[in-house]
Amino acid sequence: MIHMYNQQTDREMTLQEFIQQYDTVNAIVLLEGKRDVADEDKPKLGALGRLLALATVNMMFRSGNANGADQLFSDGVALVDNRRLHVITPYSGHRTKSNHAFETFSLDDIDIAAEPDVVYQSKSNKKTEKLIDQFVAGDKNRITMKAAYIIRDTVKVIGTESIPPATFGIFYDDMQNPMSGGTGHTMNVCRQNNIPIIDQRTWFSWLDESDGL
Repeated sequence: MIHMYNQQTDREMTLQEFIQQYDTVNAIVLLEGKRDVADEDKPKLGALGRLLALATVNMMFRSGNANGADQLFSDGVALVDNRRLHVITPYSGHRTKSNHAFETFSLDDIDIAAEPDVVYQSKSNKKTEKLIDQFVAGDKNRITMKAAYIIRDTVKVIGTESIPPATFGIFYDDMQNPMSGGTGHTMNVCRQNNIPIIDQRTWFSWLDESDGL
């Protein structure tokens, strides 16, 4: 179950409840998802990023700087306050022209071999398990770079010695093929680390609820 529910009433978390619980100092909210976003949904992603940045004071927002959902969410936040937005990229110079974040962390600046938990949890993605070993060992080429994206996705969730972990994950997923690809890996790492997540089945309603804020 991907929805985030209020445990006391067995219903989905409302926008007001989310803000009350997570607009705290040091809270980091992931805003990300699939590269392919339905045309009718694109305005909603930007609207949510903007809404959350306007309706909160303390929470920070984290993205993987990918095209699609990541970009749309980030654009909404950046319209309000890019100082609360940071991204984690698979390599230096990744999509720099589209990166509006105040701070960027690149895997090139992280000693991944010294982050055993990142390596271990990245290898839960069995499709890239061997590539991750090669990448961490220093064998970086066009093929092994696929591992960098999975490692980036893991770091977004659990952080590193110098990057704090995420607190909450908000995703735009493919409802026809849910929790697949890199987005699915990120969501699974959240689950494995008891970081609550929601997808658009919950947060679409937040946009309507925001009229009452």
